[in-house]
Amino acid sequence: MNDVLVSTEWLAERLDDPNIRIIDCRYAFDHDCRVDYDESHIPGSVYLNWATELSDPGSDVDFMIAPPGQVAAVMQRLGVGDETTIIAYDQEGGHFGSRLWLILARYGHGDQLRILDGGWTAWTQEGRPTTSEPAAEPVTDVTFTMDPAAFRPEIVADWRDVQGAGDDAVVLDVRRWSEFTGEEVRAKRGGRVPGATWSFWQDNLNWNDDRRFVPTDRIAERAREAGIERDTPVITYCQGGVRAAHTAIALMLAGYDNVRVYDGSWAEWGNRDDLEIETGEPVG
Repeated sequence: MNDVLVSTEWLAERLDDPNIRIIDCRYAFDHDCRVDYDESHIPGSVYLNWATELSDPGSDVDFMIAPPGQVAAVMQRLGVGDETTIIAYDQEGGHFGSRLWLILARYGHGDQLRILDGGWTAWTQEGRPTTSEPAAEPVTDVTFTMDPAAFRPEIVADWRDVQGAGDDAVVLDVRRWSEFTGEEVRAKRGGRVPGATWSFWQDNLNWNDDRRFVPTDRIAERAREAGIERDTPVITYCQGGVRAAHTAIALMLAGYDNVRVYDGSWAEWGNRDDLEIETGEPVG
């Protein structure tokens, strides 16, 4: 997992590599980032709206991982085949690129994806090339194989896994503190999973600077502060499994391998009356 990040320098030297597909994953809930892509993007990149294209349209829960056939069709449309190296970037330090990683990893293609460390923020701060020209039409006669034998269902968790997490596990809530306490409500109910531990996802990044990941020893220090040791089973969650995916990557970068992402996250848990919640500041 240590090679999941690539530097801006690394990518700048490979912009013309035909075996690389750069995917612009910029996204916002209150703004169409396709507009931003059309105005300026990394040369050769193609735009992906992960929220609409890679979410399951048949699910009652928002943003659940799409079925394999849907994912394969989207990847092939973008010109991604089995041998393609994918470089994902966004405007929030790999936030949305991490969701793409989780989806691909779920279906056995996680090793194909790299995240541009610092993303659009670092790239533009350094004055690296951008363009408003659309990318050349991708080669679409590629094959993106979905082999069930390679699928990795173990990297995602469902509500039963969260509910059944033992005392030796950490259910890690990586949302804002206001979401964790229930003051900020983004579902039918506000609050958190009972017994969850809080650790804010953005603190794994140099958020107020270039939005690159902080050093892995700092990520490991934060993990220990949250009660996570190397062999601790961890389930991360947020609102829709995006910040949780970013946190999973951060932990894996620091050498924590027993990590799963609760795909439904609070969009599911907070909307189900049959699942218990806690609110307010934790006691003790």
